[in-house]
Amino acid sequence: MTAADGKTPLLRTPLHDCHVALGARMVPFAGYEMPVQYADGVLKEHLWTRDSAGLFDVAHMGIAYLRASDKSHDTVARALEALVPADILGLAPGRQRYTQLLNDKGGIIDDLMVARSADAAHEGWLYLVVNAARKAVDFSHMKASLPAGVELMPSDQFALVALQGPKAEDVLAGFDASVRNLSFMATGKVLIDGVEIHLTRSGYTGEDGFELPLPVAEATRLWHLLIEDDRVRPIGLGARDSLRLEAGLCLYGHDIDETTSPVEAGLAWSIQKRRRAEGGFPGADRIQQELAEGPLRRRVGIRPEGRAPAREGTSIHRPAGDAVGTVTSGGFGPSVAGPVAMGYVPSDLATPGTRLDLIVRGKPMPAEVVKLPFIEPSYKR
Repeated sequence: MTAADGKTPLLRTPLHDCHVALGARMVPFAGYEMPVQYADGVLKEHLWTRDSAGLFDVAHMGIAYLRASDKSHDTVARALEALVPADILGLAPGRQRYTQLLNDKGGIIDDLMVARSADAAHEGWLYLVVNAARKAVDFSHMKASLPAGVELMPSDQFALVALQGPKAEDVLAGFDASVRNLSFMATGKVLIDGVEIHLTRSGYTGEDGFELPLPVAEATRLWHLLIEDDRVRPIGLGARDSLRLEAGLCLYGHDIDETTSPVEAGLAWSIQKRRRAEGGFPGADRIQQELAEGPLRRRVGIRPEGRAPAREGTSIHRPAGDAVGTVTSGGFGPSVAGPVAMGYVPSDLATPGTRLDLIVRGKPMPAEVVKLPFIEPSYKR
């Protein structure tokens, strides 16, 4: 299988053969050959994750470490804070934080997760997970921007998987009960059949769950070990997308990009108080102004009336009026039994309850702005 240009061979994750053996339908995604669905299909996979536990191969994502030569958290945190708006200096040991790499205009180069280990041997280190389609851009940008004494170390030693759903904790606790002590956005060590794994309690579905970087040499064995549990089924990219859409989570290149600020995107919650006041990150002037005065546009949730979904690119209009925005993500939400969408509208149209028209197949379809997310998250606080 090749990429869209018909020439470039697609990459494969260490779990590729597992998916083929399970009869997955493989598709190109972010330069990789990835499973979009298995025999159950997207709808059943989505609902299984909401009710039980789904296992996702996300080994196409980029993993890297930032390391300070002086082994100081202060040093490595300040280096990263020059690139992102989150408070990394205040990130406690054993905790993870969501943030964005920003360009000089406050646009989002990528969104990423940043974790600080509680292991004293890794003091002065940060663990990063970035998007698959942006990892080359991200790593190049960071390497060019980091000060002396702070090193970026991309890693291909792990196959990242995500175990998501209300039964995920019970599944992992069957191997190591200490996993029950971790709260949402915590990181810690667990032992799964003799393999030590530094996992995080996080994910991309709106459900409780974990992301586990499996050592490549053990990845296939541990994958099979997990799906042998009757509570666990493999889940493809199709359900991953519908799950994250219902959870109101952004997809890079669709809901956010280099023209979008975190404030416009509804991500101001990820900029902590100290950083809002101090600035010191790329595009701070724009972002601080938007925080104070409000942005010109905002990402909103949209519920179309009827059953027809409004896909990405659908034009958003005032009722019987002019175009005001575009749908950035849209589809059918199995958990809410109806179509759901997200897009950008002027701030004066962003209040829940505001009526809109979506132009689907050339005809206006009534819709309403709603509060995000579309489902209530079940994170363990």
